Amino acid sequence: MHKLLSLAFVASMSAAAFASPLPGVRGVDHVGFTVPNADAAVRFFNEVLGCEEAFRFGPIKDEQGTLMQDLVNVNPRAEIQQIVMMRCGAGSNIEIFQYKTPDQAATQPRNSDIGGHHVAFYVEDLASAVKQARSLGVKTFIGPFPITDGPAAGQSITYVLTPWGMQLELISYPKGMAYEEKAKVKLWQPGR
Repeated sequence: MHKLLSLAFVASMSAAAFASPLPGVRGVDHVGFTVPNADAAVRFFNEVLGCEEAFRFGPIKDEQGTLMQDLVNVNPRAEIQQIVMMRCGAGSNIEIFQYKTPDQAATQPRNSDIGGHHVAFYVEDLASAVKQARSLGVKTFIGPFPITDGPAAGQSITYVLTPWGMQLELISYPKGMAYEEKAKVKLWQPGR
């Protein structure tokens, strides 16, 4: 009974709390993620995906207080050793974190796990991009895999792994996707 009431309370709070969007939201500025070695990650994103480093800073820590917990919801003794901001073509920026913390989990979540994620990079020629990634020794999964049915028909995708195990997706839909014919809202795409 307690669990049922808790779920009902959360559902009612969610509906009330999100009745209208935040004012002034313009889009995704960046996607941030944590890596074991910031320098190696910068090299990967630069040499494989063509991203460019804009700036870096750090360390950030609070040896006595709770700033880290209060600011970014991590262990109070966590230290951000480096933050690196990179520009990736005409899309969103990426923010690379390298942390040192006493309770860090090293296992990467799968897409099917809660908190699972991937970052997709739009490419003009997926077959060429996959061939180049493989020639550079990047772990790739099957693909290019064409999506032929449903609203995403027109896409081709290939998942890849970074050297530290983070999932990325290479995606292309140069002729658009099936949903666009009747869509009131169209997804953003580089170059459109």
